[in-house]
Amino acid sequence: MPLTLEKLKEILVSGNYVNEQSLENAAATALKKGEPIEVVLVREEMIKDEKLGEAISKYYNVPYTDLREENIQNDLLEMLPEAVALKQNAVIFAKTDEGYSLATSEPTNLSFIKSVDQSTEGRIKIYYATPSGMLEAFKAYKNNIFKNVLDLIENYKVHNDENSVVLLVNQFLEYAYDNNASDVHIEPLANNVVSVRFRIDGILTEVVRYPIEMHDKIIFRVKIMSHLRTDERGATQDGRFEYKTDQMEFDVRVSILPITNGENIVFRILSERAKKVQLEDLGLSTFDLIKVKRAIAQPYGMILVVGPTGAGKTTTLYSLIQILAALPISIVTIEDPAEYSIDKVQQIQVNLKKNITFANGLRSIVRQDPDVIMVGEIRDSETASIAVNAAMTGHLLFSTLHANDSATIFPRLFEMGVEPFLVASSINVVVAQRLVRKVCPNCRINYPKTAADIPAILEQEKTPQFKAMMSRFFPNKELKDIKLYRGTGCKACKHTGYLGRIAVFEVMEVDDDVRALISVKSSSSMVKNKAEANGMTLMYYNGLVHLFNGITTFDELEGLSNFD
Repeated sequence: MPLTLEKLKEILVSGNYVNEQSLENAAATALKKGEPIEVVLVREEMIKDEKLGEAISKYYNVPYTDLREENIQNDLLEMLPEAVALKQNAVIFAKTDEGYSLATSEPTNLSFIKSVDQSTEGRIKIYYATPSGMLEAFKAYKNNIFKNVLDLIENYKVHNDENSVVLLVNQFLEYAYDNNASDVHIEPLANNVVSVRFRIDGILTEVVRYPIEMHDKIIFRVKIMSHLRTDERGATQDGRFEYKTDQMEFDVRVSILPITNGENIVFRILSERAKKVQLEDLGLSTFDLIKVKRAIAQPYGMILVVGPTGAGKTTTLYSLIQILAALPISIVTIEDPAEYSIDKVQQIQVNLKKNITFANGLRSIVRQDPDVIMVGEIRDSETASIAVNAAMTGHLLFSTLHANDSATIFPRLFEMGVEPFLVASSINVVVAQRLVRKVCPNCRINYPKTAADIPAILEQEKTPQFKAMMSRFFPNKELKDIKLYRGTGCKACKHTGYLGRIAVFEVMEVDDDVRALISVKSSSSMVKNKAEANGMTLMYYNGLVHLFNGITTFDELEGLSNFD
């Protein structure tokens, strides 16, 4: 039986692990979401998971184990079927000379523990694991996706079981969610197989394949879930659905594209986890963070976030909007699509069938005179013109464009027909960004020994830009004093050496000097040089700051600059 609120108070409040008000807040959230209180405490960072485990294991008088650090073998998983493990909140995670180690968040479940003990001839040792640890262990059942897919394919072939198709699609979605994949690509190949690839930390990796005979059934299932036409095979279709189980809940955007070998499916996983990213956590330096906060404090003007597809622009916009949503102001967005719902923000979704385009929607929004407007993307001259005028008539407007760096957005807007003096007058700040992978903290080692061991960095040491970066971020330090890191590969990072991503930014404040250049349609290189002279740190050098702080590797910075 799970611990009651009163029992948790006795353990955690009396032990000075959390205060009573925090615990009661967590209990209210847990009741609302149907989650264990312990999970909420850890997620809201009221207590570290390991501290929680140590405190409760002492109460139960059993040892604690952190299942996040355990690499559970498949033969041990099979000792307790997944359905049993989920129902009983237990998993066998290790084998020793003395017997087997069973972890559970409910050590008082004595009848079940006794039955497992008997089945292993009295060789079970009990450990306490937190509910968060148990959820991590349960992923091991799903993460053996290759075996699970083979079992489902075999079941479909032998029994022609349509339910295998349903379970197969569910398997792909749950694996993607559990492994923080942003996308799932299901691609028919020329050799009568279908490849399933997952984009994790920006890298597409094939995980499984299934026979082409099942693909029509998979397509049909996905179209049903997405409310798309099942009889249409020659045209592109876009849809959306919500996927919900007891353990997870997220939205999925679906794109189906006819290709020579059949129909290609791409899922975009829209998890609430991305919505909770705070501006301070994105990767902005202290200097750039001040610039951005100064820009969003202005009563009007435009803030543009630029970068290629998949650079995290939408996440940055949402983090800005969430800050402003706490103020007593009116905020309206138009997006394609609206990826996450935000409290106190009115969100409109582009719908071409109903003639709701960015331009038409923005025109209607301006008539309602909100304080803040967010436009998902400026794609055409009409949207650009309305956005610029809105920014000059008392609205704070956020939007994105596709561009390589902060300075190249000005020629883009000129090409869209916006007059230079309007561009110069309306834009407050331009934020350019890319994403780089972060070194896995669980397996990171010092390599190379110092920044001085990278010849390409040594060549930059005497340039003005490099000196300015070192003076600003690493005063009184030399390259030989800065340690660098890489990951060796472990269970947590799927043996890649990387875990998660962070943004690298270039933040250009449009000051009077920059405005003067924009007004006369100066080249993007002239604008960039002036902004740099006035204190802007180029994206590549902000990337070096992440490198020198041990967050990423030199390999990840390739592509941020033409510098070799």
